[in-house]
Amino acid sequence: MKKALLIVDVQNDFLPGGSLAVANGNEIIPIINSIQSKFDFIVATQDWHPANHKSFAANHENQIPFNVINLNGLEQVLWPVHCVQGSVGSAFSKDLNTDKVSAIIRKGMDVETDSYSGFFDNGKQNNTGLLGLLRDKNIQEVYVCGLAADYCVYFTAKDAAENGFKTFYIEDAVRAISKDNYKQAKKKLQKLQVTFIKSSQLEK
Repeated sequence: MKKALLIVDVQNDFLPGGSLAVANGNEIIPIINSIQSKFDFIVATQDWHPANHKSFAANHENQIPFNVINLNGLEQVLWPVHCVQGSVGSAFSKDLNTDKVSAIIRKGMDVETDSYSGFFDNGKQNNTGLLGLLRDKNIQEVYVCGLAADYCVYFTAKDAAENGFKTFYIEDAVRAISKDNYKQAKKKLQKLQVTFIKSSQLEK
């Protein structure tokens, strides 16, 4: 069984000090670094927004971050400006070992649509190329980690499971924006047969 590790959005803006920081997000980096040797193929996803992206509260009149609006028919949380293409905030953490990363998948580039999953935008109108890449590499098992547990990691794991991969969620290598959201996300993923494991359970 060929195994792929998907490292989701370990970028400066999602880490302490960033514009959309996930509490204690930095704690997962040593864990992610320590497990990379156990995988056949490693992909890192990167939020890569244009500055005028419509998921940013700043690009709407009379809106503040974390308000929810309808954007092109989809429910959209409005975020602080984050991961703008080429910015310091969009860069991977300098502490993340990227030497073994074979592919970087960028997402969220369409101004009109947000993109939480590493596979598709939120409207499922466009794919990132990740699905085809994993199939080309004959990957059967996908392991997900990164930030944030209840958004981008959740949707990446969901899409992996729904597209036929045996999917594993590395619980100690994620951190969530909201614990309540994370509990709900976990229940939904378990219904899709996603397996929740700790990094210590990984085998080569």
